[in-house]
Amino acid sequence: MPGHRDSLTERQFRRLVDLIQTEVGIRLPPLKRTMVEARLRRRVRSLGLPDLAAYGEEVVEGPVSRDELVHLIDCVTTNKTDFFREPAHFDALRGTIVPEALKALPKGAPLKVWSSACSTGAEPYTIAMVLADMAGHAPFRFQVLGTDISTQVLAQARRGVYPAEMTEAVPAALRQRFVMRSRDPEAAEARIVPELRQLVSFGRLNLMDASYPVERDYHVIFCRNVLIYFDRDTQRRVLDRLLGHLRPGGYLLIGHSESMACHDHPRVRQLMPTVYQATSPKAHAA
Repeated sequence: MPGHRDSLTERQFRRLVDLIQTEVGIRLPPLKRTMVEARLRRRVRSLGLPDLAAYGEEVVEGPVSRDELVHLIDCVTTNKTDFFREPAHFDALRGTIVPEALKALPKGAPLKVWSSACSTGAEPYTIAMVLADMAGHAPFRFQVLGTDISTQVLAQARRGVYPAEMTEAVPAALRQRFVMRSRDPEAAEARIVPELRQLVSFGRLNLMDASYPVERDYHVIFCRNVLIYFDRDTQRRVLDRLLGHLRPGGYLLIGHSESMACHDHPRVRQLMPTVYQATSPKAHAA
């Protein structure tokens, strides 16, 4: 059949689905197959392989190297993000969360915020904009960490360059301070100013790992719009690990479609929709 070499076999796709769920906890339903194959074809070309069937035979059916697994994860993960996405969270950050956290902050210590699934960086840069703006009125130190499993999105996050239209969601006053438009009108690009980029660090992290190589005393953790891709048991394990990195009384923010993930969790109480506060002492992840 013409074109059959440019598709994965049923067995290869099932193996790919199992591999991705084991490694990153993401479930790929059959309706995602066309999208997955389209993304993998770009990887096929970069490897110099003749077609997707060859990739299936040489990579998917064999033992997948750790290096190739990183590329495979980049190909199949979805990385939708926007500046000031779900703006009520940033209103809560400014109006309640940061003021309350600062009350208990030792003099000179930094406020620490972790964006645990940061994609191309819009979320941690949004956090940094809000904190920098607040610190301009009543000075305090802060640190923002962004992590993601995809090396491709982390590379873009570190560059801090975005389509100009994407930054239109940033309030005008903050956009004027923290976003630079390209001098080339045809480029239609915008860059986060160096002063803000220096306040945000990035690193690769897989939420499915048994432990996370980050500090255990964050005041705020964002984990939005990623738990929805996990089954219930995986959601609970990830939440337990995240809460092990949150200070007692610290804040966890999740996506609006993920509220059931925290329902009845014994270590948090709900403050407002999708905003939770740690109620028990930090515990190491199980």
